[in-house]
Amino acid sequence: MKLWACLIVTAALAAGQTAYKAPRTSEGKPDLSGIWFTQAFAAAWDIEEHPTVPNVVGGPSIIIDPPDKKIPYQAWAPAKRKDLIENHAFDDPQAHCYPSGIPRVAYAPFGFEITQAPGLVVMMPENFHMYRMIPTNDNSPRLPASMKLFNGESRGHWEGETLVVDVTNQNGRTWLDMAANFTTDTLHVVERFTRIADGTLHYEATLDDPALYTRPWTMAFNIRRETRSGYEMLEFACWEGERDLVHYTKEDGGPQGGKK
Repeated sequence: MKLWACLIVTAALAAGQTAYKAPRTSEGKPDLSGIWFTQAFAAAWDIEEHPTVPNVVGGPSIIIDPPDKKIPYQAWAPAKRKDLIENHAFDDPQAHCYPSGIPRVAYAPFGFEITQAPGLVVMMPENFHMYRMIPTNDNSPRLPASMKLFNGESRGHWEGETLVVDVTNQNGRTWLDMAANFTTDTLHVVERFTRIADGTLHYEATLDDPALYTRPWTMAFNIRRETRSGYEMLEFACWEGERDLVHYTKEDGGPQGGKK
């Protein structure tokens, strides 16, 4: 039901049929501020459809294009993904407390807070000491292609009710999920954040990487606003380079490990 609702919202947004108008900030832009939690919780394990099994929360695919709801990998890529998940699951960068990358940070199983100032949107996830500063009126030169970051460089602009964020310069070390859907450093992501109700953000991300995919593809889902009075996010403290996974059993993702 949630997937169908998301598809209906996506179709309405594409047709310009959403009647909701978000509250405004002091500069007249849609107010996205608040604490938010993904409604696509299962995507943290695998963004494609997958069943519930021990240690995995099952759920539908969050991919809305292409129609088969699969990542349009080039022919060589599935073999690399298979090797990663079977022999290198412990290499998931998020498991070592590195920044999640874009778009993974939007559906990671952690909350995040949005604050806004004129010309700036700041997103602060509760995990890994991360933050995103997204300028919305910055026409200065982009980072050189040689400079690579876990979360890349984000530049935003407003299209009516929607915050559009163009993300480049990611380092190719991030995965999209715990199922080893990996990335490269030529990934280009365009995100769209639209507040469609007082308590709901609609999120879309289109991913394009000619080194990895046969075509651009899009994911979409909703994000829920926390409305409880006095609610505060607690920091999920975890230091970059965390090495605890080396002590895990192999069946739990460790590189070697012993028996349980």
